[in-house]
Parts: sequence; C-alpha cells; structure tokens
Amino acid sequence: MQTITITGGQTLRGTIRPAAAKNSVLPLLAATLLCSGPCCLRSAPELSDVDTSLALLQAVGAKTVRHGPDLCTLPVSAQELCGEIPAPLAGAMRSSVFYLAPLLCRTGAVRLPLPGGCRLGPRPVDIHLAGLAAMGARVELEGDAVTLRRFGPLQGVDFTLRLPSVGATMTLIMAACCAMGTTVLRGVACEPEVCDLVHFLRSCGAQITGEGTPVLVVQGRRALGGVTYQPMPDRIAASTYGAAVAAAGGQITVTDCAPAYYRAFLQFLQECGVEIFWQEQAATLYRDPTVPLRGGRHLYANAWPAFATDTAPLAAAVLLQAEGASEIYDHLFANRFACAAGFAAMGAACTVRGRMLQIAGSAHLEAAEVQAPDLRGGAALLVAALAAEGTTILRDPGHIRRGYADLPAELAGLGAQCAVQRQRVPG
Repeated sequence: MQTITITGGQTLRGTIRPAAAKNSVLPLLAATLLCSGPCCLRSAPELSDVDTSLALLQAVGAKTVRHGPDLCTLPVSAQELCGEIPAPLAGAMRSSVFYLAPLLCRTGAVRLPLPGGCRLGPRPVDIHLAGLAAMGARVELEGDAVTLRRFGPLQGVDFTLRLPSVGATMTLIMAACCAMGTTVLRGVACEPEVCDLVHFLRSCGAQITGEGTPVLVVQGRRALGGVTYQPMPDRIAASTYGAAVAAAGGQITVTDCAPAYYRAFLQFLQECGVEIFWQEQAATLYRDPTVPLRGGRHLYANAWPAFATDTAPLAAAVLLQAEGASEIYDHLFANRFACAAGFAAMGAACTVRGRMLQIAGSAHLEAAEVQAPDLRGGAALLVAALAAEGTTILRDPGHIRRGYADLPAELAGLGAQCAVQRQRVPG
C-alpha cells in the first residue's frame, strides 16, 4: 500500500515544465490504430492511464514500443486486430471509449464493456453511439456492454451533438476520417485537446477544418500515414502547480505551456491575489504567504473556454483559506466535489449541494488523514495539505497517478515537504 505524506507550511520556488497532456495522449494513442505507418508520440508521460492504454492496444492486436520518453505504435493489418476490448481494461479508465471508432473502422465490429474511470457521476456514451449510428453503424446494447457493427464503410453525415462532449467529438472525428464523403459535425467541443487531435490527424493526412469552433468539417476516406508528433502540454497539470503556489505561497515559473491554455484558471488566481507575469509560453506566479487570499468567488465550470471542470477541485483547495465565502458550480459532472469530505477533515467549512460546492473561507487548515476520491480531487487534497499545519496523510493516491507521473516528487522539487510512503500489507 502507498500513502503520500505532506507537511504544510513550506513555500514553493523554482521552475517546472508540464508533461504532455494526458487528455491528448490517450485519444492520440487510440487514433494511431487508423494509421498505415508507424506513429511516435514524443515525451508521453508515464501515467497509469497511459499504461492501461498500452495494455489495451496490445490486447486488441496492436504493437507498441517505448523508446525512452517516446511512445511508438507500429502498423498492423486489419486481420491482426481484434474488436473485443477486455472488460478489466475498459473498466479501468473512461478513455477506453476512444477505441470504439478506430476498431469499428478497422475490424468491422467492436464490443466495449461500459468504461470506468473516476466516479464523477453519470457520464453517458449516448452521443458517441448516436453519431456512429447516424454514420451507419448498428448499435447493440447488451447488459453492461455495447457492440457496434458496420456493413460496408461508414457514411459521411451532417450531425449535431446534443451537448459539446469532448469525448464524443473526438470519437466522431476519428470515425469521420474513415467515412465515405463529407461529415459535418455541429455543436462540437472546442477544447485545446480536440484541436490537438485534429492537428495530429491532419499531420497523418486527414482533411479537417474548423477546429476551435463549434463546427467541424471532415473529408473522409483519406489515407492516413504515420507521423512523429509532440502532444500539447498538460494545461491541468499547469493549473495544479498554480494552485499549489497559491495555497503554499512562494514563486514558481511554469514553462513551455502557453498561458492561453489555462487562462481562466490563471485569471481566477489573479483575482484571489496571486501576482502573475504573463509570457507567450510561460507564466510566473508569486504569492506572499503573509497576505490572505481574496475569496468571494463565484465560479461556473463548463466547456471551453469557460472555467475547466478538471480545475474546479483545485480552485476549491485555493479558496478554503481565502477571506470571504465562495461557491463553485460544475455544469458537467454531478459528483465533482467528492474531495469535500477531505477538506472538512482538515478543518474547512464546506458543503456540497448537488453540483455546487459552498466554501465558507478563512479556514485554519490542520493536518488529517484523508483519502483521494478521484484523480483531480486527490490532487486538490494534496494542494490543500500544502497550506495545512502539521503532516497530512493522503491515502489511496493511485487515482492521482492516473493524471500525474509523480506529483509528490514534482512539488518536492519546488520545495514542498511531500513524499510517497510505501507500507507493508500484513500477511
């Protein structure tokens, strides 16, 4: 068993560079199945979700190798691929849904047990399935699994998403690359990770226009070759470092990640009293730990370019000790604030009401034993512990490694007193 111990009261100083974005690398790995040549993703982070993706690729017959920090996939024939996604791998992460379109296009049929991941409330795949059905796929629901079949190639369509789902947008982009004719996708997500997938596929030979807008146009049936590609930096990791210095105080520089990727979070920190020096590809953040943060914030997490849902728990960790009551509403996920129990254990007054977290502010945080409920909630508890008096023990930190290769070591490199502890299991 592992725990993370965090002793609060240490200010942070230094420079840090986010790794490639988890939320880009995972769909890009799935998209390599569409390519007839080798693909190499540079500086792919060593995350448990990436490990699960590699295991999934190998389980369906793909060939993957890691060359140092780079991940490479080798082309295989359709006859070598299998459309059956093992239940343990599908259940380990939500991103298994990205394999629906590539395997359907390559093998003609795919069976996916309902995907797992963090318990953030209902996360239906109905938009993925509706779009694929509109392209000609037959959808068969059977208990806790879905099977898709095609009889002939998929067909280009004019399809409107009922809401701008990032995952569904990515699924339908991949499917449209293989469909006959032109596909127009309306009401799509505009997140930078969607744009990154478009840039990757375009580098492979796809013809796609409109990324970053609500309407995408894809010319299908273009031969996709291999490519060496650098995924975008992780804007959520960059936000995490910003939240850490806001909670603990000090000065850090986040390099090689354009502030435009996480502008909404930086502006939030600025409103709370963090000084920010903006550059094109870097941001320097300074907070005097002797000066209280300003609360009274009313945040609304929603699709890009609004405040990012993944940063909502991080913002909550910052606001716990800020002067003035604040509230955060998450439009996308019903159980985003499972971390509130851990905040309360540290002495913060906060209440979850449906999708809203209400924070009284001005908390004197004290060390406690807490448990990481999910990926971002676990990171938020770690951030809060940086400001707590005493040594906090964070249990079940495996969720955190789904999105950060080694967050405790990264923060320790900035001056935090933070380390992973391994404990023997009796017997």
